[in-house]
Amino acid sequence: MFTRSRRNLAYLFALPMGSILVVFAGVAYYLGVEQELKVFDETLFNRAKSIVNQARYSGGALQYNLDSSVLLNGDSKDIRLYNSQRELIEHRGKKTEPVLSVSPGFRTIYISQTKQRLREATLAVHKNKYILIGYIQITAPLTSLEERLNRYRLFLAVGVPITFIIIGITGWYLGGLAMQPTRRAYEQLQRFTADASHELRAPIAAMLSNAQVALIPPYDETEQQFRLQNIIKTAKSMSSLVSNLLFLSRHEGALNLDSLPNVNLVEVLKTLASEYQSQNNHSNLTVQLPEKPVYIKADADLLKQAIINLLDNAFKYTSNQKTVELKLLSQPHGAIIEVKDNGIGIPQEDLPHIFERFYRVDKARTRNSGGFGLGLAIVKQIVQAHQGEITVNSILENGSTFQIKLPVA
Repeated sequence: MFTRSRRNLAYLFALPMGSILVVFAGVAYYLGVEQELKVFDETLFNRAKSIVNQARYSGGALQYNLDSSVLLNGDSKDIRLYNSQRELIEHRGKKTEPVLSVSPGFRTIYISQTKQRLREATLAVHKNKYILIGYIQITAPLTSLEERLNRYRLFLAVGVPITFIIIGITGWYLGGLAMQPTRRAYEQLQRFTADASHELRAPIAAMLSNAQVALIPPYDETEQQFRLQNIIKTAKSMSSLVSNLLFLSRHEGALNLDSLPNVNLVEVLKTLASEYQSQNNHSNLTVQLPEKPVYIKADADLLKQAIINLLDNAFKYTSNQKTVELKLLSQPHGAIIEVKDNGIGIPQEDLPHIFERFYRVDKARTRNSGGFGLGLAIVKQIVQAHQGEITVNSILENGSTFQIKLPVA
């Protein structure tokens, strides 16, 4: 699928760029021909003008000895002189009609016998700029011009296809770059779907197994109650997973901080710590908060959810004899919420991945404790939605420290 999409993007890039290239090459060739012909005509005109300047006017007629000319340089094929009545009076080269039949200007003549093209210039000769005394007609072969144009055509015939191929390769490369975000999103979606399906398959199988065992006669009320309790526990676990997935999908993207209220972090954390200790019976939670209020623009409920997830994660891997610290640090341009434990720690190779969805450092321990590997992913998404940053430092067997950095109001 991605190869086909990449190929289509390469086509969409190469076709218009190739068309522009062909049009540009055609226009450049046309302008080049026009320029070359203009230069050739100017050379021919100057040559004819030089011949006229050496002519003499005697007895009302134009006279010039063509055999003594040194200005032709062997390039001119024919030179003809006409009087004011357009009658031929002198010529060099091929003799033509005795009477001039064309108007002054330039034209191209094709000789079919020799398959040769000639450029002909006809000029009117005036005396004192007003009195017409005759005409001069000079013809030169276009061989040198055609050789240059042949080189131009050869260059275009080879250069345009090569350039088109380069455009196609560039389109393929740019298409690959453009498809990378889509490919990553698709791979994440596939991985997310596979992980979610895997996580849901196990509790569904457990519920089905407990229900089937509970229905097998003879019916034992104690056994049925045990199975029903397992079904309820599994259903709650599935409900938690679905809630977390919905949370991640609903709160994706950054929040508009200007639309959020000012929140005193000191009060929020003080209330959260009190409720958390009373609900979970965690007497080994220590709280360090500044005396002065620290205001930020935030959604208080989302921040509470993020901190609760960090506290749950800390207590999950900390023994009852050890403590977990919740600390708030105030800085000029931000506030830092710190959750520190002295539990089992996190291996260094796992640190870059712990905020990924469904990632488990210790899969067996996390599954037994009822987690799905979404808690830290939710924390990171909430922090990023508030334009903040979360970092972690951990030493194996010496605990972990999570820091949430948030901009102050």
